Parts: sequence; C-alpha cells; structure tokens
Amino acid sequence: MSKHTEDDKRKLTARIKRKARGMGFSPVGVAPAGPPEHWGFYLDWLAKGYAGQMAYLRRNLDRRSHPGNVLPGARTVLCVGMNYDQENGAPPAGARATGRISRYARGDDYHDLMNARLKKLLEWIQTLGSGVKGRVYVDTGPVLERDFAARAGMGWFGKHTNLIHKRRGSWFFLGEILLNLPLAYDRPVADHCGTCTLCMDACPTDAIPQPYVLDSNRCISYLTIELKGAIPRPYREQMDDWIYGCDICQEVCPWNRKQSRPSGEPALKARAGLEAPELAELLSMDQRAFSRRFRGSPIKRAKRRGLLRNAAVALGNRGTAADIPALKAALSDGEPLVRGHAAWALGRIGGPDARRVLSVAGAAESDEAVREEIGMALDEIDLGAGRVSRPDRGRDISEPSKADDHSGVPHAASRH
Repeated sequence: MSKHTEDDKRKLTARIKRKARGMGFSPVGVAPAGPPEHWGFYLDWLAKGYAGQMAYLRRNLDRRSHPGNVLPGARTVLCVGMNYDQENGAPPAGARATGRISRYARGDDYHDLMNARLKKLLEWIQTLGSGVKGRVYVDTGPVLERDFAARAGMGWFGKHTNLIHKRRGSWFFLGEILLNLPLAYDRPVADHCGTCTLCMDACPTDAIPQPYVLDSNRCISYLTIELKGAIPRPYREQMDDWIYGCDICQEVCPWNRKQSRPSGEPALKARAGLEAPELAELLSMDQRAFSRRFRGSPIKRAKRRGLLRNAAVALGNRGTAADIPALKAALSDGEPLVRGHAAWALGRIGGPDARRVLSVAGAAESDEAVREEIGMALDEIDLGAGRVSRPDRGRDISEPSKADDHSGVPHAASRH
C-alpha cells in the first residue's frame, strides 16, 4: 500500500462510509486497531463469573486482547450498525396464551445478513488499493465489538450495557471489518445516561447489579437462549412470557423512546406468527416442525428443547386450566428438560386437574430430575390448596398418593 496523507485518509474514509451507508449500515464509525480500552474490565467481568456458561467468551483471550493478533498489521476497525427496531404488533385476539420474542430475533438471522454485506463491502474496499487485507466479524469473532464501536464514536455504553447512539437509541446490531488500511479515526462521544437508572430498576431479575455491569446468570436473554439446562427456579416466575430474549431494559430507555425508528430492512421484519406466538402451538412442535419453522432464524440457537422449555415456563406464568392439555402432552416429550419445566408450569396453574396429570406422569417418569420437578409441583399444588404439609417429601413419587399425603416444600418459584 502506498502512503496516505491526512487529506487522502479523510477522503477515503468518507468514501467508505458512504458506501457502507448505501449498503444499509448506520451508524458507521472508524477506530484505531489498538488494544481494547476496557480489556481490564472484561477480564474482571469474566473472573466474577458473569459470563455464565458462555465458555466461548473465555477462549482466544490472546486474540481478543489486540486486533493485530487476529489480522497481522491491522491499523483500523471499521465499525457498522444495523437498525433492527420494530413496532410491537397487537397480540392476536382470543384467550390463547402467547409469548414474547426479542425484537432482534423475529426476522432472519442477522449474522447471515450482515456477514454477507460486510464481505461485499470488504471486497469493494480492496478494489480501492493494492495490498488491502481485512477480516469480517459479526458478533461471533474474538473482537470486543462494543469497545471499538464506542471508540469509533457510534455511541456510549448504556447502564444496561448496550451501546446507545444519541440519535438512534440502542436498537442496532454491531459488525466490524478489521483493516490494514489507515483511515481517519472518529472520536468517542460522551456518556449521556446521567443519573437515569430506569433500565436497572425495570429488570425483573436484577441482572444489572451496578451501572454498566451485566450478570448474565440472571439475565432473561441468557436464561432463554444461552443456558442449555434447567432454568433456576427463582427466575422462572420473573421471566413472565418471554420465550426468546428480553427487551425490557431497552424498552424503558429514554433514548429509545425518543429516537428509535422501525427498521426498513425487509429481512429483519417479523416473520408471520413471531410477534406473539401461541405457546401451546410451540409446545407441540416436533424436531422437524421446529427446523422448518425456524430455518434461517436466530431462534434456532436455543434449539427445540430450549424453546419448548421456555414456552412451558411462559404457560405456567400466563396460563390457566385451559393450558393443561398442552402441558400434559409436554409431559410425554422425549426431552427431560421439556418435561421438567412442563411439570413446573402445571404446579403453577394448580387445581385438581393439574394434580391428576402430574400424579399419573410421576408414576411413569424415569428421569430423576423430572421426578423432582413433579414432586415439587405436586407440593406446590397441595400447599396452594391449604393442605397439611408432609415430612416425607423425599419418598418415591411413583408411590400412590394418599388423601392426606401432602408436602411442606415452600413455593420454590418465589423470587425471595
């Protein structure tokens, strides 16, 4: 590559930004490819266990520590955003329970969309000079993307930990191209959260223990997507009807209320039935139906077992006796994870019909964890009916229940 004067770099940068915006990216910023400014914070966040089971965030730390370890000779990080905001449609008429999906996941998978466009953008940039090399990443590579986007002037870290743009809010994806091309760098912007704590106050699971810090273990998005096992009982009730992701902290943000606008990107528009999907319908999907419905969707990340687990919890939180048949069917699902959460949901709904369903399932259940869930659900129903508690909660739940056999286990789904 030939040397560039400062004027050359400004003109080239402006040209690249225009091209990026023409491809649907906004905002667009440029940062120097140096060590992440928040590297120490990131290591401390990992050390405190706030990444939960997301082991991939602990891998490749040497590469994450400097873009030059990913792309030798890296000079620039070209950062882009893509708006995914959309209006929440009215739930369908009728009494059937529905769930909520985060706005970003209602359309096509943004990884595929942005990766393809960024690769085309990189190919175009490489026509501007000889020897230009680059690497494209969208949320999956060893790059602290929020760190570089903030350094590129695309916004500031909100207290909810999402990047906030003063004129666009925080409803946008991030992507980046590492380049060995020197460009004119943008300046970071000031933090405009001020004394506002609406996002922290609104989080039902207290997943933001202090400003700018997220404990993933408590976050509904993590619980419904990244967590592969059973959802901890104290958080199930707080999940309400969220079945994939959560938007609460962004919905209450004043910058989103003032500045956000629905995305004009067709691929990100909500697919039919995903603004308020019927929970019983989701719970009845077999693997083939799940794969067909969510082909090319971010929701496939949760896998069938995870999504049905979440749907069962939502039915327990929002359902009535009318939802018992769907949960009864789920007690015969091939996945123990689904059966266990269906049992919890039936315990939440309660009543004699739910109790009969659980008793029959308990007699036939072979998985120890599911048997435990059924036992606690029966205990909850019995306590709700005001019956006398029993000391022998540890008995084999496949034994026939006597009329006066009841449990003293407290409501385990209670937050406190």
